Amino acid sequence: MELKRRSLLAAIGAGTAAAALSGCGTGSTAAGSADGPAEGEITLLTPIYENANGKTLLEKEILGGFRKKYPDVKVNVDYTTYAHLNEKITTGMAGGLLPDVLMMGVGWIPPFAAKKAIAPLPEKFATAHDYEKRVLEPSRYDGKLYALPVVLDTRIVVYRKDHFAEAGIKKTPANWAELRAVAKQLTKDGRIGFDPFSIDLRQCWETFLFANGGQLFSADGKKVLFTDSRGVEALEFFKDLIKDGSANYAKKTDPGAPTNVQTGRASMMMTTSALWEQVREQNPELLKDDTLGAFVLANRKPAMLQGGTLVTQSASSKHPAAARALVEYLATPESILGAAKQRGSVPGLKDLSDSSYVKENKFVDLSLQNMGAACSEGGTAAWMEIREKIKPTLEPAIVGGQSAKDAIAELGRLAEAAIGRM
Repeated sequence: MELKRRSLLAAIGAGTAAAALSGCGTGSTAAGSADGPAEGEITLLTPIYENANGKTLLEKEILGGFRKKYPDVKVNVDYTTYAHLNEKITTGMAGGLLPDVLMMGVGWIPPFAAKKAIAPLPEKFATAHDYEKRVLEPSRYDGKLYALPVVLDTRIVVYRKDHFAEAGIKKTPANWAELRAVAKQLTKDGRIGFDPFSIDLRQCWETFLFANGGQLFSADGKKVLFTDSRGVEALEFFKDLIKDGSANYAKKTDPGAPTNVQTGRASMMMTTSALWEQVREQNPELLKDDTLGAFVLANRKPAMLQGGTLVTQSASSKHPAAARALVEYLATPESILGAAKQRGSVPGLKDLSDSSYVKENKFVDLSLQNMGAACSEGGTAAWMEIREKIKPTLEPAIVGGQSAKDAIAELGRLAEAAIGRM
């Protein structure tokens, strides 16, 4: 059964989903009537608004407001996780049963827009609110707007101020050379100086790639660019940290568990902006005592990976006006702020930068202040296939004897093959 499932997803990722979708006969025609009255029964597919609090926020507060504005629209919610989201979308495309409104990750818009699974949105949506410039870039494909940001999740470095003070370190590292030296200095008595591995390896390597002045793909998404020295150096840096003894791949922590920086087993770590809320729940004394600080990774340039969740409209919706209305509503400041608070995420609107939530969450505040350094993954229509290959292809260079150059070259070959199949 697992083999059949993987075969289906691989086939769709290689380009057959467009044919499957066209078989529904509803794509661009349905989307073209989105200016009619908002009415009908629609479905929202979402990987966020987790647990009971999240469902209450979405169904009672956010959708409660939506129902007051659009009383003739009924919204059914299909909850999933990011681990299963791609499978649900691609299976829905193949069966002609794609939900009317979909929430998906940064980097996901080009693949599904290229397959005509999602519909373009009016350009006026891009100026309806005061978006940070970098925030909307992952929402576009081929010059058109396809999605709106709901919440952002950035990758930053969090550190222990008490460890720095104890070691006499007075400033945060400004480049990799300083980061490596500080990590070595802080490594002692079973404590590692730097934990870059407790976040997803794909996203960690990308952040270092961007900080090294590298890129994933060309602007048109058809050429692989990460195989140059910038990509190799980013992976080699991880190997150097391990060689120094200041990082250990085996000591990474599981999602949701107290992180190494919380327990004091690491002095610095790559993490997400959402860590603030986790610490507030698990170790509030660390925030009360101002024990944790944060900074943006830098080498040739500062770089902060910008992930997050976007909302888009299915091209095959039978009620496109209702679907578009929901997309617009989920991206209002009130809806965004609620979702950001629930997840500890970054709201991508300048309008919200002075909100009490942002000012009280120092990791979110830091992220908004550094959106000029934000970089996003994706950028090619083949991203859904490529993203799954990054971690298993790079991991042997970290835990085994493979060279960084060979691992990056192999990933480049896989990426070029995936792009060639589009």
